[in-house]
Amino acid sequence: MAGLDVMMQGPHAGFILAAYGLSVATIAGLIAWIVVDHARQTAILADLTARGVTRRSAAQPKDAA
Repeated sequence: MAGLDVMMQGPHAGFILAAYGLSVATIAGLIAWIVVDHARQTAILADLTARGVTRRSAAQPKDAA
């Protein structure tokens, strides 16, 4: 019988399942951190835009004449 039958996984089943669990928890934590940081950075950028701060790359070029 295939699947997650712990009895068929052998003597290292606990370690293997713990490693998978830790990996899933780490990746989920990183994804959550990215989502929260994105929201924070978006709020900071909106605040700066509301105060009139612009990007240097968005500056209008000066007249060449």
